[in-house]
This record gives sequence, structure tokens and C-alpha cells, in this order.
Amino acid sequence: MRYLGLLGQVPWSEFPERPTDRPWPGPRPESRAPFAAAYLVKIDQGLRYMSDVRAYLVELPALVWILGFKLVADPAARHGFDVEASVPSRRQLGRVLRELARSQVEWLLDGSVRALADAVPEELLGDTVSLDTKHILAWVKENNPKAYVTARFDPGRQPAGDPDCRLGCKRRANTPPVEPTPASAAGRAEFYWGYASGVVATQLRDGTEIVLAELTQTFDKHDVTYFEPLMAETERRLGRRPRYGALDAAFDAFYVYDHFDQAGGFAAVPFVARGGVAARRFDTDGNPVCEASEAMTLERTFIDRTSFVEHERGVWTCPLIGNAERCPVDHAKWTKGGCRVTMATAPGARLRHQLDREGGDYKAVYKQRTATERINSQATELGIERPRLRNQAAIANHNALLYALIDLRALRRTREKQADRRLAA
Repeated sequence: MRYLGLLGQVPWSEFPERPTDRPWPGPRPESRAPFAAAYLVKIDQGLRYMSDVRAYLVELPALVWILGFKLVADPAARHGFDVEASVPSRRQLGRVLRELARSQVEWLLDGSVRALADAVPEELLGDTVSLDTKHILAWVKENNPKAYVTARFDPGRQPAGDPDCRLGCKRRANTPPVEPTPASAAGRAEFYWGYASGVVATQLRDGTEIVLAELTQTFDKHDVTYFEPLMAETERRLGRRPRYGALDAAFDAFYVYDHFDQAGGFAAVPFVARGGVAARRFDTDGNPVCEASEAMTLERTFIDRTSFVEHERGVWTCPLIGNAERCPVDHAKWTKGGCRVTMATAPGARLRHQLDREGGDYKAVYKQRTATERINSQATELGIERPRLRNQAAIANHNALLYALIDLRALRRTREKQADRRLAA
């Protein structure tokens, strides 16, 4: 009855099953909805292996019936069916998790977000969002410090235990030390074989955190590669673009600021001084202002196709070259042709410099970053860091189901609070 209340919050009759016109495995393929529900039970119970899932289901015949598995009749059995024969084998449970279509696991997250929006109609769900990533260790001996491995962190030697995992670096902080040293750099970096899970979260008025979108990639992908696909998925589920975003310094990129500026809000992201360049100043036309307080001249533009996001960049040059005998501030580059600035021409390139990070609005939005931190804490408790799975397809589906479970738990708590308030009234 507890799982009927938890999992019954989504319309399982609408689960997107496999097509029935496939030549194999036949015109009437076995339903995948019971398997997806069983995986939610696996995550909720903290069961590490598929053999544990099967043993758990065999001990609870009523749960096998509730989940919707095809029952094998047995009049001599207490419940009228053979539990052992009705529960899929360990191998089948593992195979189906790998083969679940992306649309099937996303359907659960779609349904939970939709149900949460219906449960709190008085709130503008997802107006402020936060985005972060979580590392996931592959189930390989290279990640075991006690195992002897000749080349533990050689990206050219793929671990035999997982053909899909990749080597990546996990930093304890997304901002470099003020004065980096070899010792501090070594102490701040950790290398793993595995994956990373990106998540977009938001917070309800009562403090409940929910997941709006998720994406699992191999560990060699940079954090910013999660932004565009995750925000597209968030916009699809909400039917609109969030106005405010709270992200850490790894997402200090012009297109992040552009995204939320186009929605009528802003992105609360710490500024990262790259190449020793502090925040720039700009004139009313958007041209950068040099240290001599002169608006620089746009010399040319070009398309940068080497960046993660293809975009237009401009080259601004010193306006005093040829018009003055010397630089008013005696800049060191004056004798080398003057200062040059190369940066994106998009508004976000200026917004990242002009954003008031000491203002109350910025601080209020940036506090919402704790939503993803709490979601990551819940995911860690549910075992996301060390899944006992050996390929990317299974891990990606497992993560999507895990976040759907977090949302279903939040939906149940929200409805219980509403019921308590009605009872008190």
C-alpha cells in the first residue's frame, strides 16, 4: 500500500510502451512499465544488485501484483500465482534497464513535474532554477585505490569493467586558488573513471526541492556542455523559459547570461577573471573602455567555430593609435600597437562584466543554488555515486529513474502537507 501511494501518483496506463508492429520480439511485446516501477522500488530500498531486487520481490507477492508483472497462475499457491515464475530473472532485469528507451524514462520525470505543477497551481513553478553536476564512479578496479593497476589514470587504457566510462577530473572548487602552487593544484584535483550527472532543480515556497531536468554524460565532458541540453529540457517541461538561474563559477560563459537575459531575468554566476583580466567597463554603445577611459574601436568581427558554442566575436583596438603621441596612462602595450580586446559580441559577454554581484537581487537568486546541492545530497543517499552497473545506457536510465523518485517523494510530501492544512482548517 505504501508503494501504491508513492508510485500511483503517475498515470501508468499512459506509459509509452514499445511499438506493437515490430517483427521481433513479436506483435505483443512484454510491458516495460512494471520493470520501470520495479527499478524505482530498487532505488527507494537501496538494493544494489538485480539479484537483490528479485529476492525482495519474491518475498512480497502483493508488490509483484501491484507493480503489474504478468502473473503465472498456480491454484495451489497462497496468492493464486507462482511468485518465482512471475518475477523476471536477474539477467532480464538488468537487460531491460539497459534497453529502456529514453522516452520511457523521461516520461516518468515529465509526469512527476506535471503533477507537482498541478499540486501547487498558485506558484510559478521553475521561475528560478539552479544547475549543477554530480560525479559518478564507474564500477571498475581502476577506481579502487586498494587494487593494483599498472596505469590507473591512463586515458588510453580503457577499463575492462566498463567500456563506456571515461577518465575525468573532479575539482573540490570551481574557482582556482588566489596564488596556485603545484601542491595546492594537486590537492584540489581528484581523478576518476566514470560519468557525471547534470541536474536542473527548483525550490517550492515551502522549501521542497524538485528536479526539472537531468542529463548523464561521461566524466570527460566539461560542465558547460550540460547547459544547453538541460535548459532545453527544462523549457519543454515547463512550457516556458525560467527567468533566473543560479549556477557556480564553471558556468561563467556569455551564452549563460544571454539565455536568462532573453527571458527577462539574469544569471547569478560568480565572475571568473580569465587571463588576469578583471571586470571590464563599457560605453553606452557596448564598446569596451580601456584603462585610459577611452572607448575602443571595433576593428572587425569573425565567427568563432572552435568554441563549444559557435558565435560571433569582435576585435576592438586602441582608439589613440595614430591620434595621440602617447597613452595617457603609459600602458605597456602602447609601443606594441596599443591594447586589443577580443570578445563575443553577444550581450551576455558584457552582462557578465556589468552584473551587480553585491546587490540584493543577485544574492537572493544565488542562494537558490542550495536547491541542487540538496538534490545532490538526496541522490548520494540513494546511491548515485557508486552504481553497480557497467555501461552508460544502464547508468543514464538509472539516474533518470532516481531523480523521478526524488520528485515523487516531494509530490507525496506536498500532498500530505496540503491534507494536513485542510484537516487543521
